[in-house]
Amino acid sequence: MPSTRQPWTRRIVRLLLLLAAAAFAESLWLEPNWIEVTHHQVSAPFATPLKIAHLSDLHSSGIGLREQRLLKFLEREAPDVIVITGDILASGGDYRASGEILSRLHAPLGVWLVKGNRENWHRPPNENAFFRALGVTLLVNKGAEIRPGVWLAGLDDPWSGRPDIDAALAGIPDRDYSIALFHSPLYFEQSAGRYQLALAGHAHGGQVRLPFLKPLWLPGGIGRYVEGWFEKNGSRMYVSRGIGTSFIPIRFDCRPELAIITLSGTAP
Repeated sequence: MPSTRQPWTRRIVRLLLLLAAAAFAESLWLEPNWIEVTHHQVSAPFATPLKIAHLSDLHSSGIGLREQRLLKFLEREAPDVIVITGDILASGGDYRASGEILSRLHAPLGVWLVKGNRENWHRPPNENAFFRALGVTLLVNKGAEIRPGVWLAGLDDPWSGRPDIDAALAGIPDRDYSIALFHSPLYFEQSAGRYQLALAGHAHGGQVRLPFLKPLWLPGGIGRYVEGWFEKNGSRMYVSRGIGTSFIPIRFDCRPELAIITLSGTAP
C-alpha cells in the first residue's frame, strides 16, 4: 500500500521554505527602512518644553530610502535640537557619503554629534572643521549650553576611545540640567549619578531578534543595556535601536528607531 506521508512532508518543507524566504525578504528590504518614531515624555524643571530628536547608528552610505524617510519624519516632528550618539559611518568609513545626510539635518538649537567606534576607527583629518562645515557640532569630552540652564555633555566613545566625564561636565553649574551623550551604553554603569539624562546607542536593539530569545549577537560595550529606558543613581538613560544596520544589512523584529524625547515640567 503506497505511503501518504511523503506528499505531506514535501508540502511542509515547501511551506517552511516559503516562510523562510518571506522572513528573509522582510528582514532585508522592508524592516531596515521601516523607521519607528517613538515618543517619550521626561519630567524636567523647565517652563518651556525641550523637544529632542535622538539619532544613533546611522551607518549611512548616502541618501537612500531610509534616509529620505528619516528626513520626512524630522520635518514633521520639528525638534528643538538633534543629537546623534555616534556611528554615522557605514562599512569602509566613507565620510563623504555619510555627510550627505548630516548636511540636511537642521534644528533651532543645533545638530550635535558624539563619536562612536566607527568614527574612532576612521578619523577624518581635522574632524571638528569637517563636521562644522556640515552644520554639525562635534562634542568630545566637552560640554555646551544649548539653552539657558540646559547643557549637553558629549563624551568620547567609551568602548573605542577615552571618555572623560569630568571634562565633559566641567563648567556646568550644579543647578543646571545636563544631558550626557555617549555611544556605548555600558558607560552608564560608572557615570550614572553625574547627570540627569543620558542618551546612547551602539546595540542596534540587537538588530536581529528571534521571538522569546535574546539577541543573537551584540558588540562589546553593551552589557544589559540593549534598548529602552534605564535608571541608576538618580540618572535616566535611553538607548536607541538606531537607524542603520551593521555587518549584515538586515533587521528582524527590531525596527530602526527615531526617538523623540520631550523634556517638560509634567510627565505621565
